[in-house]
Amino acid sequence: MDLEACNTLIRTFAEVIDQPVPTRGKGKRTLYTGIDLGTAYIVLAVVDEQGQPLAGAYQFAQVVRDGLVVDYSGAVRIVKKLKQDVEEQIGEELLLGAVAYPPGTGVADSRTIKYVAEAAGFEIIGSVDEPSAANTVLRIENGAVVDIGGGTTGTAVIKDGVVVHVDDEPTGGTQFSLVIAGARKIPFEEAEKIKKDPIYEDELFPVIKSVMQKVATIIRSHLQGYEVEAVYLVGGTSTNKHIGKVIAEETGFPMITPLHPFLITPLGIALYARQVNV
Repeated sequence: MDLEACNTLIRTFAEVIDQPVPTRGKGKRTLYTGIDLGTAYIVLAVVDEQGQPLAGAYQFAQVVRDGLVVDYSGAVRIVKKLKQDVEEQIGEELLLGAVAYPPGTGVADSRTIKYVAEAAGFEIIGSVDEPSAANTVLRIENGAVVDIGGGTTGTAVIKDGVVVHVDDEPTGGTQFSLVIAGARKIPFEEAEKIKKDPIYEDELFPVIKSVMQKVATIIRSHLQGYEVEAVYLVGGTSTNKHIGKVIAEETGFPMITPLHPFLITPLGIALYARQVNV
């Protein structure tokens, strides 16, 4: 894996979220959108035919729980709004897209995720599990991708560039927020906010360390029996500066956290859509 190249691509995606690249007047091009329905955020990522990030958008949402859509109309409304916002920014309609689902999601539930994107106006040309989508960005040959999302922790084991095992269990960022809310006796929304603020990371570490250890236990069980060179952490919860060290201590595996881990999976979904259509 070329971590520098990976971080450069992710950095570009982060930049175009703030400053989208207009496409109007540049001739007819095929654009690909990754639609990531997370437990805490819904994220859209847009790439061009060369896989270059052009735009992105995200919004906090609680329409998905543990990988399952619990508010269908709310999910459609948010995806449709994000789609329209990006279209206005780049001056072109978004048509083709792909979606992702946590490993182990049932057929009916994964189809619901697809139906949400279709109802928002996308033609869905691909569907992929979240850790495998992340590896479309990371391009790991031998190792594991662990996607610590809002509601679940998903793991993909990669050997010779091929995913040989995927698994998923509940426990993610939502559990961290619940523990913080309980310990501080504050609303969940406030706990969610301070959890993501680096200023509070050291102060909150003793409160959420046990949840980190639980995540580590999940990862260790997913990797049992596999030879793994390193574990690559993605997903919003991976941004906490303590979690990689805790998981490494508990599992014995080296941990690598790329730049902006929150953005890796949605970007990977967009790149997956491009691969499918080539």
